[in-house]
Amino acid sequence: MHNRWHPDLEPAFRVKPGAELRLECQDGIAGQLGPDSTHDDVSLLDLGLAHPLTGPVFVEGADPGDTLCVDFLAYEPDSFGATPIVPGFGFLADLFPAPYLVKWRMAGGRAISDELPGVAVPGDPFAGVVGVAPSRERMEEFRAREERIRTAGGPVADAMPETAIPSEAADGLRTIPPREIGGNVDIRQLVAGSTLFLPVDVPGALFSIGDLHFAQGDGEVCGTAIEMRGAVTVRFRLQHSSIRFPQYRTPPRPGREHFATTGIATGEAMDIGGAARLALLEMIGYLEREHGFEPPAAYALCSAAVDLRISELVDVPYPLVSALLPLDIFAA
Repeated sequence: MHNRWHPDLEPAFRVKPGAELRLECQDGIAGQLGPDSTHDDVSLLDLGLAHPLTGPVFVEGADPGDTLCVDFLAYEPDSFGATPIVPGFGFLADLFPAPYLVKWRMAGGRAISDELPGVAVPGDPFAGVVGVAPSRERMEEFRAREERIRTAGGPVADAMPETAIPSEAADGLRTIPPREIGGNVDIRQLVAGSTLFLPVDVPGALFSIGDLHFAQGDGEVCGTAIEMRGAVTVRFRLQHSSIRFPQYRTPPRPGREHFATTGIATGEAMDIGGAARLALLEMIGYLEREHGFEPPAAYALCSAAVDLRISELVDVPYPLVSALLPLDIFAA
């Protein structure tokens, strides 16, 4: 396992294109929470240990400028999952400053929790972090770009080299953001039957994966999904053409019935973030009123199951964001 992107990590596996590989993954919280954990334990999390990844996988024939095609064939979930609300982290961190933990039991393809009685979230497992190694040049380019963001007052994850695994990757990149080579993309459509396309930056691509989620809403609003350990089976193919950013293809899916709230930010023109915030607050209020959930539990449920969608982006001056709640989670 490793928790930094680095081009000099020794491959853990070597495969030919067309090969299938089953990879066992730790959860994205590095096993720091379990069935006996409490709300207070969330405050003790060492976030520098986040996203232990399985890999790297050296794919023979993959050269810089190629595209690595990753077919997701199957996921094998664990029986325990966690959705922690970490102080200072999440879309509504200013409104939810206290640690909170929703613990899930997974069986029969659904997740249930004592913190959310009457809810059973259908499993839709996927990998939150998936990517390939950057070249040395690109690693420095990314580092310089993020330092400019930090200097301008923007949020950037601290390097925390003392928590790097292995220690020789201490000068590598944190896995917190998505980048051109993949990373913490949190694309919940990367389920079994999907294909992810990644730009190859180094010989062999050096593919890694982790941060498995049992289920997640689009946006992962509290900062975590239903975090779990488990296994994923993938197959690798190559295309000898280049792409700039990750791309993906999804399997066909039947529809689900939803209830939705909306948000329209009227204080500032074209404020998508403000509209998303208002739609989410409306949904949390709905879950409080209609289902009696504590506000932090409702917030965690939104991160696990509610999808934020940009419904309208062109009708100036107010874009509209919807928060969609799948109603089949209340079939417990």
